[in-house]
Amino acid sequence: MRLHPAALFLLALLPATAAAQDPARPVMPMVELKRAPTVDGEVIEDPVWRNIAPGSGFIQKTPDQGQPASQRTEIRLAYTDEAIYVAFTCYDDAPGEIVVSDARRDGDLGETDSVRFVFDTYQDTQNGFVFGTNPAGMEYDGQLTKGDTGGSMAGGGLNRNWDGVWEVKTQRGDFGWSAEFRIPLTTLRYPSKDVQDWGANFERRILRRHEVSYWSPLERQYSIARLTDAGTLTGLAVQRRRNLKIVPYALGEVRDSGDDGSTADSEFGLDVKYGVTPSLTLDLTYNTDFAQVEADEVQISLDRFNLFFPEKRPFFLENAGLFTVGRSQQVELFFSRRIGLSDDGDIVPIDYGARLSGGLGGVNVGLMYMQTDSLPGVVSETSFGVARLNKELPNRSSIGAVLVDKAVPGEALPGETDNRTWGVDGKWGIGEYAEIYGYLAATDTPGLEGDDSSWSLSGSWDSPKWSLGLTAVEVGENFNPEVGFINRSGGYRNFSTSALRRIVFAPESPLLELRPHYSYTVYLDPGDFKESGFLHIDNHTEWKNGYEVHTGINFVTKGLQEPFEIYDGVVVPPGTYRNSELQLVGMTDDSRWLSFQLRVTAGGFYSGDRVYLAPSMLMRLGGKFIGELSWSQNDVSLPEGDFTTQIGLLRLVYTFTPKVALEGLLQYDNVNDLISTNLRFSWLRQSSTGLYIVFNDIKGFDAFTGAQPDRSLIAKYTYLFDL
Repeated sequence: MRLHPAALFLLALLPATAAAQDPARPVMPMVELKRAPTVDGEVIEDPVWRNIAPGSGFIQKTPDQGQPASQRTEIRLAYTDEAIYVAFTCYDDAPGEIVVSDARRDGDLGETDSVRFVFDTYQDTQNGFVFGTNPAGMEYDGQLTKGDTGGSMAGGGLNRNWDGVWEVKTQRGDFGWSAEFRIPLTTLRYPSKDVQDWGANFERRILRRHEVSYWSPLERQYSIARLTDAGTLTGLAVQRRRNLKIVPYALGEVRDSGDDGSTADSEFGLDVKYGVTPSLTLDLTYNTDFAQVEADEVQISLDRFNLFFPEKRPFFLENAGLFTVGRSQQVELFFSRRIGLSDDGDIVPIDYGARLSGGLGGVNVGLMYMQTDSLPGVVSETSFGVARLNKELPNRSSIGAVLVDKAVPGEALPGETDNRTWGVDGKWGIGEYAEIYGYLAATDTPGLEGDDSSWSLSGSWDSPKWSLGLTAVEVGENFNPEVGFINRSGGYRNFSTSALRRIVFAPESPLLELRPHYSYTVYLDPGDFKESGFLHIDNHTEWKNGYEVHTGINFVTKGLQEPFEIYDGVVVPPGTYRNSELQLVGMTDDSRWLSFQLRVTAGGFYSGDRVYLAPSMLMRLGGKFIGELSWSQNDVSLPEGDFTTQIGLLRLVYTFTPKVALEGLLQYDNVNDLISTNLRFSWLRQSSTGLYIVFNDIKGFDAFTGAQPDRSLIAKYTYLFDL
């Protein structure tokens, strides 16, 4: 394989230098306790907390950046030899106006009054653990990787599906509300030092004012993931704790497959988590099952390219950001949904697996091995291996390598082969606002010869006033990461650029911000044929009352070198189609009990026209009930034929307590003529362990007239032994 120019960038990462520490960032000493506080939500009257000086002085990020928070917030921190304790006192001069919209685990803290904090235990400014709650006692946690540079650039970001073992209690009163957290040291990963400092930041959200404030101030373009701007916790004399967790499960299932009759089955499986060191964790799994995971949301594509469905299965979400290399939803060298799921979405049994992940000698290490069983006529018995190394450098920089291997040890089905992917990647933080990211990768697939490489180089600038981006991606014709994801097969070159301007208004103005922006992306096939081009020009207008309007225009180019069946019986002939379309998005105040959103796009589409309409409604009542109703419809008129696509979604959630919830997801799409129902009852004990009862029903829309549905009822119980 020839050396691409992008490789030169990777070498340039090595001399990256550290940015100077901001002396203005707040510092808070950690207090060691002989007696732990009672975790009941009471802070003001608790004698343990009264003897600890609070941290305060929160500064707004929005709506009035740089101004003191409108309400006082006090934070207190302490620790014992077993756990970290965090206490919030959120004073509020209008306690009756506190908004509580959700109590279920890992709900959206952006839609409720809430607090949130992050611990950067290694002070590497890139990785951390996030915890949060609201006045209803929601349990919110996540694992942060690659800091605020996650997302499409380099993978990572905040993984809200990570679930740790910890507890929180809250109380409300005339003063406002308070919260107490107890986070066992075994839940965290931290260095092996006698005395250590951690990076940290604390966030409070007051929804009726759409106010977000921080203990360590942040500029408005950043979130709590901006670890380079975090404060410091000092003087933690934490010791290594034994960390062994065993989580067995038992499952029973009854399935009615219509003409195939009814079946009953039972299964047993086991997960084990062992802390090899305070920073390195070994995970083992046997007969892994994901019956409790919510169903995927329906998608319909009007293009020729692959749809992306996110990973939701808990085992694969631990340290998921470490294993992510490439560009999110475009080129991902490792994509865990290739394990245990066929290309058609069939569940493939996972016999066993192991993962070693964490820090070792200053290097982030990720090793994974998974073995799946065969699914007759669909996939053969297959083994998967992933090895990932990543060295973090000063000022948001890093360099790493990854190897992904797929092997079919026995007799393979037609079309199945072994496959290997390798790659190197790097990130370079320049100053405070600029970053460059790149990767270089290749694959090895028996029977495929020729250009099997891929590379990307991208740069960004993200300041309070401007966000700029520039990206180049190349994918070879035979680049084939079978345990990864590429949005377009057959090879292509992609170039994209974007620019956004933030215009912030004075505190007395009813307007919060204007965000005029553009983005342009183009895809060329290996012969330089223009497969697609998309120019988006838009402006977002946001008011301080929570309302928002987006007005835009799109200029779209689609190129076809062969006929494309866009819909059953509707074939678009080859050619280059250039069109324009208008776009409108409107959103009401999401702090209200009832809010609405509307998306409309209308204009040319291939050889004809299209109108896209997507209304949605969100209802929240008393912090217990959430109802979400959405509909999306494409009305397409072409000389080759007219058609309509429709997707309907109804999600209902009732949270009895933060640990007991009933959730329902009803979906309909007219292309597949299917109605699917997913009902989940959960009664949790610790983390995500406990009792799950799941009902699934998939049937044709005409099933109400007599067609046989495919139904299943599953009961699953998991128990956490924390040894």
